[in-house]
Amino acid sequence: MKTVTVSKKGWIVIPADLRKKYHLEPGTKVMVMDFGDGVTLFPVPENPIEAFRGMLKDGPSLTEVLLEERKRDIELEEAKFRRLFGGEKEI
Repeated sequence: MKTVTVSKKGWIVIPADLRKKYHLEPGTKVMVMDFGDGVTLFPVPENPIEAFRGMLKDGPSLTEVLLEERKRDIELEEAKFRRLFGGEKEI
């Protein structure tokens, strides 16, 4: 962990090894996030769409997850209907 000092103007100097590691060149935009108990800096990619392309490729299919969730919702609604009215639901 590195310690830096905030200047009177609110500036901080990011240590050289971290600038190199995260490719922080002069003019690089950095997002500042407030998490309530601390502040975190995130480099903003020049092309966010390209930077995040393929990010979810090894994860679950979000369509399948949504369809399974919808199926469970329908089953719960049908069970609720049967409890309230008995028998099969007419369509």
